[in-house]
Amino acid sequence: MYKILFSLFLSSPLLATELPESRQKELKNLLKHDCGSCHGLTLKGGLGPSLLAADLQNKSNEFLVDTIQNGRKGTAMPPWKPFLNKDETRWLVQLLKNQS
Repeated sequence: MYKILFSLFLSSPLLATELPESRQKELKNLLKHDCGSCHGLTLKGGLGPSLLAADLQNKSNEFLVDTIQNGRKGTAMPPWKPFLNKDETRWLVQLLKNQS
């Protein structure tokens, strides 16, 4: 039973794939500067809502990936799909949800 659950967990499309260290560094920089320009440099919120782990826990990974990839109509949130692929977006979501 546990083997089945573990294999389902590993095959989940929302698991962040490991990215090259250089790309991780670029994404962390993007998060701090580009996302931080609206969500606050400390990610506590500003024009956009807080991106702190505690504030994201009630949001599904699917919702967050969709928001980052496609933006939110009627808000200042732009689509980042031209700059981030889905694996990179999933990696950012995991980073945000697991930050301390």
